[in-house]
Amino acid sequence: MEETIQAHQKALCTKLWAMANALRGNMEAYEFKNYILGMIFYYYLSDRTEKFMEKNLKNDGLSYEEAWGKDEYRDALKQISQESLGYVIEPKYLFRKMVAMVENRSFDIEFLQAAINSLMESTLGTESQDDFEGLFSDMQLDSTKLGHTVKDRSKVMAEIISSLDGIGFSVEDTRIDILGNAYEYLIGQFAATAGKKAGEFYTPSGPAELLCRLACLGLTDVKDAADPTCGSGSLLLRLKKYANVRNYYGQELTSTTYNLARMNMILRGIGYLHFDIRNGDTLENDMFGERKFRVQVANPPYSAKWSSAPSFMEDERFNEYGKLAPKSKADFAFVQHMVWHMDDDGRAVVLLPHGVLFRGDAESVIRRHLIEKMNVLDAVIGLPANLFFGTGIPVCVLVLKRDRGANAGNILFIDASKEFESGKNQNILRDKDIDKIVAAYEKREDVEKFAHVATMDEIAENGFNLNIPRYVDTFEPEPEIDLNAVAKEIRGLQSEIKDIDAKLKPYFKELGLDFPFA
Repeated sequence: MEETIQAHQKALCTKLWAMANALRGNMEAYEFKNYILGMIFYYYLSDRTEKFMEKNLKNDGLSYEEAWGKDEYRDALKQISQESLGYVIEPKYLFRKMVAMVENRSFDIEFLQAAINSLMESTLGTESQDDFEGLFSDMQLDSTKLGHTVKDRSKVMAEIISSLDGIGFSVEDTRIDILGNAYEYLIGQFAATAGKKAGEFYTPSGPAELLCRLACLGLTDVKDAADPTCGSGSLLLRLKKYANVRNYYGQELTSTTYNLARMNMILRGIGYLHFDIRNGDTLENDMFGERKFRVQVANPPYSAKWSSAPSFMEDERFNEYGKLAPKSKADFAFVQHMVWHMDDDGRAVVLLPHGVLFRGDAESVIRRHLIEKMNVLDAVIGLPANLFFGTGIPVCVLVLKRDRGANAGNILFIDASKEFESGKNQNILRDKDIDKIVAAYEKREDVEKFAHVATMDEIAENGFNLNIPRYVDTFEPEPEIDLNAVAKEIRGLQSEIKDIDAKLKPYFKELGLDFPFA
């Protein structure tokens, strides 16, 4: 059964990507994703509505359409749909109705816009309003990028609807995972074509898997988990592979990506009452205030700019360090933000550029405070170069813990820079590489040329510089050179040169030329 599901998943993903490429025309892939992902999401909401109504109307012997047509049922159906699902899709706006309209050539894009408007209006003034508001705003159905006329735009959207219907998402009770995995696959594929823009919304599978495994090590149940730079939400959602996460929190600066994250949550079966994703600048406007989290993961924008305004010295996230992260490099500001939001037994795992390990000035002061005063840095892990979309730089993982227990007197260093498989466009962190890193983190023992448990005295002796080569010696000695053999080879070459000169000299003389190698 598992093999059948995986085979179906692979075939589905291949079809989806082929469809996306065939339909997007001259539009950039990262722009077209708003339409294809938006329609997959609408398909999911519609299918979920049908399954929900079928179950609730089973004993009444009525279809959703029949029940909706009766005044005594309609208001009750609206209420239970809104309370349970967070939204209402009327029968006439179901995805399969649109498929039928496409087949009989009566579909137009204005009907799709009416369907979306109806869905969004059903959430107004309810608990789910914040989670649904603006979700489809990036699927601009009046954009000339889809076509210059209503007819042209209708044709593109009709092709998307028809193609999605033809793919067939369902595999028995695995529907949510199949569809959710397909959605995430497409996000990854769009990211691969987006260059530097990819970093705005997607962390590749390998690094994401590593972060989540480290963050959930030893945990089975997590009440609250967060990602302060959540992108499309894929990294945050991956946590549920390793622990029962009950509530998800995230903040995302880019509006389009914020919408992706909320769609991703709902599509992965996370009820609207169990996630809270906000749109805003995490550093400049922390939207979660006093809330603390058991687990945090993040892949923030590397060396991003921020205001570093003096007023932040009054902000509880930063005020105890004595220094603010520099304007041109906000890396430590994200770390400070996450440390502030850790609960009493909280842990945070974050991807950052290597510069945070050794840069001076304000960053040196913050680094020392984290280590010496707060003692929250548990491990430093160096990863291979070229793992990410849009940048080839090697990055490191910082593992931070509020309560370090028996490890309070040391910091673990791991050099995993050589643990990867070369890929066509980027390197790949394989399962076996992740296993090796996690095993070393768990065992916390010295491993030659790979891991070292450094005492706090060692860290202090190095001036709180965390550059990994200071602690993990990966130097490979050059093979010894036999100087006698080299001298013998040189003498042989000199003899050959002498013989060649002797042969060339008569020819130069015959041509009346001076011999230049005398």
